[in-house]
Amino acid sequence: MKIHPSFSIQGRTISFDDLKEVGYSLIKEGEEFEKHIGEFLLDWIDDLPTLSVKTSGSTGAPKTILLKKEQMVNSARATGNYFNLKPGATALLCLPATYIAGKMMLIRAMVLGLNIYLVPPSSYPLEGITDSFDFAAMVPLQVSNSLSKLHQIHKLIIGGAPISNSIREALKGVDNSIYETYGMTETITHIAIKPLNDKEVEDAPFTVLPNVELTTDDRGCLVINAPEISDETVVTNDVVQMLSKTKFNWLGRLDNVINSGGVKLHPEHIEKVISNYIDTPFFVAGVTDNELGQKVVLVVEDAEIKDIQKTIDGISEFKKFEKPKTILIAKEFQRTDSGKIQRSKTVQQILKP
Repeated sequence: MKIHPSFSIQGRTISFDDLKEVGYSLIKEGEEFEKHIGEFLLDWIDDLPTLSVKTSGSTGAPKTILLKKEQMVNSARATGNYFNLKPGATALLCLPATYIAGKMMLIRAMVLGLNIYLVPPSSYPLEGITDSFDFAAMVPLQVSNSLSKLHQIHKLIIGGAPISNSIREALKGVDNSIYETYGMTETITHIAIKPLNDKEVEDAPFTVLPNVELTTDDRGCLVINAPEISDETVVTNDVVQMLSKTKFNWLGRLDNVINSGGVKLHPEHIEKVISNYIDTPFFVAGVTDNELGQKVVLVVEDAEIKDIQKTIDGISEFKKFEKPKTILIAKEFQRTDSGKIQRSKTVQQILKP
């Protein structure tokens, strides 16, 4: 794979011939997160046309899939074009290189000629950092813990998990450009972008990147045809509202839909309402109910049930059947290695005899 002549790591120019040495050095002498980066660099320059990548396992068992390196390069170029990332621009890698999001930050740097800075993946990625960066990617938890320092990143993309209303509101006051992304491992990260703090655009839909075609199937779920990044059409379980051929609103996961008294409810919508009132980590799920088939429950992490119940009782925005019938307390949510909440596993853990 060709490496852009401007590619550098923390100011040191790295050529293709240097990558093997850098990779081995990171594996031998680096911290744990740097060892993963080193392993990825060696995989990138081997003779194989594909790369093994782990899915997160947020909606099922994690699996390993093969992605073509050529298509990963195409994805990196599409991102570079969309965000106008020029050679020499600075990027921050604060995500683990064990998953697609972290790998793609490194590939973007190599393909586009970025100067990438490496920091340990943590919930507080900008802690102790005074430098500014042109581009970075974070998950919502990192964003919520970095609000006072986000101005240090000129263009920030957020993905990997739903973004709460409280974070969305807070981002409106940040003086930079912040975007929510839509994508998955199978689409080599994002295929659509949504501005979050554009003062001229309130509650914008997702806009698809060039050379990506979208349709929906008979379930109302998004179907993605993007030959430059995937040989196969990707059929998702994401329920969407198509606004045009290039724009859509994400409604929620089909896997999570709750059928309560014959009414289909999207937990993600209910969560948006509740997130205006409580800061405690939570999610909404459906559990079996003799009368309704399924009932809505609120699952909260390590909180006092009396305080939460009082708050829920005071919310007036709920539609029919949306108000949680029960509040479940989890000492700790079940999460994937990448930090995503495993809803069904968490509920099963609480309800098991």
